[in-house]
Amino acid sequence: MNSKVTSLEHAMSLVHDGMTVMVGGFMACGTPELFMDALVEKGVKDLTIICNDGGLPGRGVAKLVSNSQVKKLIASHVGMTPEVGQRMNLGTMAVELIPQGTLVERIRCGGAGIGGFLTPTGFGTVVQEGKQVIEVGGKSYLLELPLRADIALIGGHKADTMGNLIYRRAMRNFNPPMATAADTVIALVREVVEPGEIDPDFVHTPGIFIDYIVKA
Repeated sequence: MNSKVTSLEHAMSLVHDGMTVMVGGFMACGTPELFMDALVEKGVKDLTIICNDGGLPGRGVAKLVSNSQVKKLIASHVGMTPEVGQRMNLGTMAVELIPQGTLVERIRCGGAGIGGFLTPTGFGTVVQEGKQVIEVGGKSYLLELPLRADIALIGGHKADTMGNLIYRRAMRNFNPPMATAADTVIALVREVVEPGEIDPDFVHTPGIFIDYIVKA
């Protein structure tokens, strides 16, 4: 079996201008920071970033925002990074805010090949704008469509060379669903072991979803 371990340089060469990129993490916990630094150095631009939040100042996705590399940010929370709000208000970066549960379910649908789902969350608010309303059992629901990306950049703890992945504690947030919802998935991990060294009962993301592994 061929190893999925690759270099940081090769992994980042797969990210191009204008791509839609999912970035794992929750307030930068579980975010592959080495990938963020490499993308800043590369200068790739006009990215649409799908993530839980705008990171923290100087951490996570905020690094790309500060370097004017993000054309649109799709997230559930951006209040911890003031620059996101500033750029949104100035019109220099588009921001789509999605309720957190809706965001993760849209990603899950994208990974599962499901055409969408119905939710009452956001009905009667600005979240409803432009969305189809469907009534079921006398109750109104919004039809939320799946989200997918060209590339998902996720953070893990340990992987074997076949890509079977383990997260550690709070790293297990948006990373698992994002690993299923992109054409190419690249994981940054702290440790790489040989196949068989990870008990199958402890695999969080099966290697079939992972295209490349980069060791931090």
